[in-house]
Amino acid sequence: MIFYDCSTAPNPRRARMFIAEKGLEIEIRDISIAKGEQLTEAFRVVTPRATIPVLMTDEGTVLTENLGIAAYLEARFPEPPLMGRTPDEKGSVLMWNAIVEQQGGMPIAEALRNTHPAFADRAIPGPVNYPQIPDLAQRGFDRTRLFFDLLEDRLKESPFVAGEMFTLADISTFVFVDFARVVKTRIPEGNTATQSWFDAVKSRPSASL
Repeated sequence: MIFYDCSTAPNPRRARMFIAEKGLEIEIRDISIAKGEQLTEAFRVVTPRATIPVLMTDEGTVLTENLGIAAYLEARFPEPPLMGRTPDEKGSVLMWNAIVEQQGGMPIAEALRNTHPAFADRAIPGPVNYPQIPDLAQRGFDRTRLFFDLLEDRLKESPFVAGEMFTLADISTFVFVDFARVVKTRIPEGNTATQSWFDAVKSRPSASL
């Protein structure tokens, strides 16, 4: 297998943490988004969509989305389970992973990509250039604040995002919460359940990658 990574971007970090939690050693090739390496002809031979992360399986299948990469690795290396054991657990993991992507990851990306000079005319990842839209940035900031409220409510009633065990949903949430610093947003001071959960996940070896 070959894992195409970018050490500075949140979505590759999600896959990187998943791989580490599985205890896997996979060949890594770093692609610099800052240098635009994902847009080069050489990388677009790997994936015309020009996005990272990418996992190329031993069979030659190219997987370009975090959920696809996680599902493949979970099926091939089921221990430790990171996507649930029972039908209820599996459903909860995928449900909460989707919630944090839509309510956390997307708003943070909107706020960043529609304000930062580095993303001028690159407001959406991929091979097509799109201009920044200031109104989307403001919406992103507003929705990011709501995401932290949603997360605090959830973690008051559950030790982990999807239930009783650490899963893919925690990886996604942790990466988004940590990455929110780029839009000058941190865990609100009174959100003690979120802070305790964040500190616990941060102590895991995979979180340092």
